[in-house]
Amino acid sequence: MNHARTEIRKILAGRQVKSPDERVRELMDHTLIRSFMKEHPEIPLEAYKRSLSKLSQYVREQGNCVRCQGLESCPNIITGHHSVLVGYETNIDLQMKKCHRLEAYEQMKKRQALMKSHMIPKSILAATFDTIDLDPDRTEAISQAIEYCERFESGVFPKHGLYLYGPYGVGKSHIAGAMANYLTGLGVDSFMVYVPDFVQSVYDSIRKQKINELVDSVKQAKVLILDDIGAENLNPWMRDEIIGAILQYRMGEELPTIYTSNLTLNELENHLAFTNKGGEERIKAVRIMERIKHYTKPIRVSGKNRREGAI
Repeated sequence: MNHARTEIRKILAGRQVKSPDERVRELMDHTLIRSFMKEHPEIPLEAYKRSLSKLSQYVREQGNCVRCQGLESCPNIITGHHSVLVGYETNIDLQMKKCHRLEAYEQMKKRQALMKSHMIPKSILAATFDTIDLDPDRTEAISQAIEYCERFESGVFPKHGLYLYGPYGVGKSHIAGAMANYLTGLGVDSFMVYVPDFVQSVYDSIRKQKINELVDSVKQAKVLILDDIGAENLNPWMRDEIIGAILQYRMGEELPTIYTSNLTLNELENHLAFTNKGGEERIKAVRIMERIKHYTKPIRVSGKNRREGAI
């Protein structure tokens, strides 16, 4: 034990303690600090010497954000925040700013709070591409979903979405849930809605006079995932004034929408043509389908019914 302590003391004694001037010069050579100095030529060198801890925190936290793996592993002093240098005449200070990942997460939680119950199982909300079983029947569909999500990493959002369709229980919703988690991890405001429950929430919001808030929240999401479209009960007003209006807005704003459905695109058109009020309104169904067909890539998801097995 004494030998170990002696060795540690030798190591520490051999280290050179940097002076404040040396630490300032080292920090001022950093790209971020040089950029700040260029923006604030009025701030004297002495202010940088007085602010060594702030400069160090700023550089460290900015570096953490570049290497960020997600909110759950954020190493910064305040989770989901990073420091920003601010110049005040001859002084330097720090301000805390939310990162884009935290902002996306808060937007998602805000939208969920507006829904009475979006009724998406926890297993789907927690799905990731690492936990989904890559069996041969749906490997191609999962691969295309991953490739689609990776397009967001460049910061340029695709204008088109995906239409995941196939038999009951093959894992379409789990793929969509994994996409939502992937995008949220990138700081992209994504929101997954179970369509039959959304329809019911709209009816409930009418009584509470919160319909505009609910509909605006859904239609303005950067990426909207409409889960199980075609399973809802529709009347003409819900189809045309709510679902149709949401899709029209998103088309105009070039916001991508992802769908899951047990129906093919042609079958979905037939579903939209008939409402619980009776009769066929093919033209109105075609108008809505134009906002889906021309702005999505259809991907068939095949395989066994997995409701009682692995996801």
